[in-house]
Amino acid sequence: MPRRVLVVNSTYEPINVCTTRRAIVLLMKQKAEILEAGDSFIRSERASLHQPLVVRLLNYARVPPGERRRLSRRAVLTRDGFRCQYCGSAKHLTLDHVVPTSRGGTNTWDNVVTSCAPCNVRKGAHLTSEIGMALHRKPRPPSLAELLVPSAGTVPDSWAPYLGFAATAG
Repeated sequence: MPRRVLVVNSTYEPINVCTTRRAIVLLMKQKAEILEAGDSFIRSERASLHQPLVVRLLNYARVPPGERRRLSRRAVLTRDGFRCQYCGSAKHLTLDHVVPTSRGGTNTWDNVVTSCAPCNVRKGAHLTSEIGMALHRKPRPPSLAELLVPSAGTVPDSWAPYLGFAATAG
């Protein structure tokens, strides 16, 4: 039962990914309903229900603005596709401040990028323009869907309508 379940708010906005066990608790307490179900069943001595893939909360859950978009190492790596934003490498990944903190840079989505260790050392406390380095993509806050997907691994087809993009694998 280690499968992951997408949880959407009563307004159908994705808000979390939880375990099947947690989804079943929400269903049994009548706090959620199944929107998408798998072919398999989960059985107990007294009940049988379809494997939940997507559940919807029956009451609106207020998610504070920015709550799902906290800056973290994992979130930055995910946003950048686990690739160095300078050379494209996927090895020895670290985080780099585009404008170094020693020069007034902050820990914000638009100033922190994924960097491999060699590029990070090469850049040091310089600005990219000072040493001829360039970013592949301009850093930005990730969408909620971008942050939810990695926690589950791949995107099941059943989640795609709720995340607002086509499924990548499933």
